[in-house]
Amino acid sequence: MSSAPAITITRLDMQRLERLLDGLDDFGPGAVALQAELDRADVIGHDEVPAGLVTMNSRVHCREESSGKDYHLTLVYPQDAGGEGKVSILAPVGSALLGLSVGQHIDWTSPNGKVLKLTLLAVEYQPEAAGEYTR
Repeated sequence: MSSAPAITITRLDMQRLERLLDGLDDFGPGAVALQAELDRADVIGHDEVPAGLVTMNSRVHCREESSGKDYHLTLVYPQDAGGEGKVSILAPVGSALLGLSVGQHIDWTSPNGKVLKLTLLAVEYQPEAAGEYTR
């Protein structure tokens, strides 16, 4: 886990995600992974967010390095997951994406057990950059 890249999240996301974790009946692997990310994150104000940072409800463009396949994903709360490209913060790739900056990469274990290296190429939409702080 020491190879995990440094991450930064907003105070608002931190508060909302801690509330989400506090409300869970089943503290499964996804919640444990999210808690680990929150525990190691640098926290900043929502008005200090750089444009290339993944925050909640950000839409991102990633590439899987070995296959070259591109992914366009939106990081969402569990109740909003399930649509095309929407990834729950409680999914392994969701908690791994939170707080990444453009150019960083993560090792993500896919559902079939294969370790994939995802590189963050762009943050296509970020609520803070758009002045949206309600979700």
